[in-house]
Amino acid sequence: MASSLKQFKTRALARTDVKKAYDELAEEFAFYDQVLKARAESGLTQAEVAARVGTTQSAIARLESAEPKHSPSIATLKKYAKALGYKVEVRLVKDERRPITRSSPRAAKAAARRSA
Repeated sequence: MASSLKQFKTRALARTDVKKAYDELAEEFAFYDQVLKARAESGLTQAEVAARVGTTQSAIARLESAEPKHSPSIATLKKYAKALGYKVEVRLVKDERRPITRSSPRAAKAAARRSA
């Protein structure tokens, strides 16, 4: 089964649109990997973490999933991390792959109106 999954992944990533989407999600999946590893290292179940955080097991399951419609707040992540004996560090890191292009003030105002 593992080889068929690898074959599927290889075929899928050969498509440029799939590869682009996969690469764009790499950081998010790396974060969720850290979340799951932290809980595994703590030896706690989702139910035990939930009791420490003051929530339900299903809420912890949602937090640990890569479900796109669920985006936990920083406060929630801090509670989760504390329950596991960790802390959350949030930082902005310059993306060297994406140079910043400056737009004219007129273009910036037009973009702001479109997004409102």
